[in-house]
Amino acid sequence: MDNRQTVGEIMITEEEIRARAAEIGLQIDKDYAGESVLLVGILRGAVPWMVDVMKSISLDVEIDFMACSSYGAATKSSGVVKINKDLDSDVVGKNVIIVEDIVDSGTTLAYLKKYFANRGTKSVRICCMLDKPEGRKVDIEADYVGFVVKDLFIVGYGLDANQKYRQLPYISYLK
Repeated sequence: MDNRQTVGEIMITEEEIRARAAEIGLQIDKDYAGESVLLVGILRGAVPWMVDVMKSISLDVEIDFMACSSYGAATKSSGVVKINKDLDSDVVGKNVIIVEDIVDSGTTLAYLKKYFANRGTKSVRICCMLDKPEGRKVDIEADYVGFVVKDLFIVGYGLDANQKYRQLPYISYLK
């Protein structure tokens, strides 16, 4: 990573993120009333967002994690999805909600949505903290969206630039 890259101003505060996560958790409660859900966090970036969302879900919730990427150490999607860690849970007959930090190119999420549907899930939805529609390379939309952001390289609140800046308690971008 270029050492001259610096973090820009705060785009979304921690308080705004947590408030929106609570709203989405309540919406998931309504959408799945009387049922249970399996939240599948996409490592590593989705972890803080997933924790915030699940705190506001009163249904029976299971969690699991996958590690996959279409980026590697690059800042642009390669278009090839690689699964580095699959689920430990059985998804057959379950309501799966894929929890992602950001929907950018959409390549990974389009792949995962089909991947889960082919494994016998009851339903598959997507919950993302950030949506960057200008970056889309495939036609996919999240069912639960925290915030829409501009086509910048976003960092903070779990999102990184070559493993840096994940710990920032807010959303920003690299200048």
